[in-house]
Amino acid sequence: MNHPVIVDAIRSPMARARADGALAQVHPVDLLSQVLAQLVARNKLDPALVDDVICGCVSQAGEQAGTPGRLAWLAAGLPKHVPSTTIDRKCGSSQQAVHFAAQAIMAGVQDIVIACGVESMSRVPMGSSRMGKNTTGAAFDERYAPGLVGQGVSSDLIAAKWGLGREQLDRYAARSHQRAHEAQSAGCFQREIVGIDTPTGRVTQDETIRAGTTVEKLATLKPAFENDDLSERFPQIGWHTTAGNASQMTDGASAMLIMSEQKARELGLAPRARFVAFDVVGDDPLLMLTAPIPATQRVLAKAKMKLSDIQHYEINEAFATVPLAWQKELGADDARLNPRGGAIALGHPLGASGIRLMTTMLHAMEDSGQRYGLQSMCEAGGMANATIIERL
Repeated sequence: MNHPVIVDAIRSPMARARADGALAQVHPVDLLSQVLAQLVARNKLDPALVDDVICGCVSQAGEQAGTPGRLAWLAAGLPKHVPSTTIDRKCGSSQQAVHFAAQAIMAGVQDIVIACGVESMSRVPMGSSRMGKNTTGAAFDERYAPGLVGQGVSSDLIAAKWGLGREQLDRYAARSHQRAHEAQSAGCFQREIVGIDTPTGRVTQDETIRAGTTVEKLATLKPAFENDDLSERFPQIGWHTTAGNASQMTDGASAMLIMSEQKARELGLAPRARFVAFDVVGDDPLLMLTAPIPATQRVLAKAKMKLSDIQHYEINEAFATVPLAWQKELGADDARLNPRGGAIALGHPLGASGIRLMTTMLHAMEDSGQRYGLQSMCEAGGMANATIIERL
């Protein structure tokens, strides 16, 4: 009866991270507080029963430096005795928050946990928490001499290793926008999105989707990470990664209500999904973005399942190379991979993305009557979380 279940999962609209973005005028604490307040209200939950709020946030600096989950909870007018902590597992931060919440319930030490995530990339730029020039240290640098590279260069290394050409990356990126546009036009995101009040009005839908994106338009973009010195070091690189086939920097927040099956029954709440298995693993920090492959293999082994047993795959589109390499390595069905688009179209608000993906996956599974879903996200440093859920 300590089995953790998902009772609800919601997200804010995704907004472009720029000065005129739809959510740029909203402080990240205020953004997350509105999501938390609506999660509590729509489930008629007594907030005093919540044991913990676990918040994913990557750039914990400036406006996001003050334990944003705790501040957002209090800003929403919710009970002061409920604590919060902040998780940074890079792009998988809120997916890891979900894992920690579920594990606490499985251990029997907590009954109700809210996992959430927030990132205002327009107000707290990516990398702003790095104050020194060397964030790695001498021993690390010695082990990985002549040095690691940025994620964009890792993406191009992956393209070279898996034989992914520029047209293939651009075609996948255009597909992401097309699928997201089709889902938005059909109203598929309406149940998962909660509106956010801003100084200029209420925002109720994603502004990141570009319906007119084509392979031909994407082909005009220049490689974003081409570097002559690195070309000498890595002569195999073709420099195919562009701003168009990479995820968009985005403002957003997400939240998930997780509780024990017993507590859900006591409160008269219907569980929407249960956790089948989860895993987290590290991989080559130079390639950096490949860990979803071994994470998927390990989580499937834990669940005693095959990839073909899963009807829906969410593999975060940090770059088009990530899901394409994953798909090529594992032989995944293209129709099941990010069927409503991914971060290339919907954006990647770092700390919020893990739950954003799981929220979209859960709603898509419900709409399609699917039973199992699998999610994995690459994370800086060569890590990845993986989760399998079963719709109830």
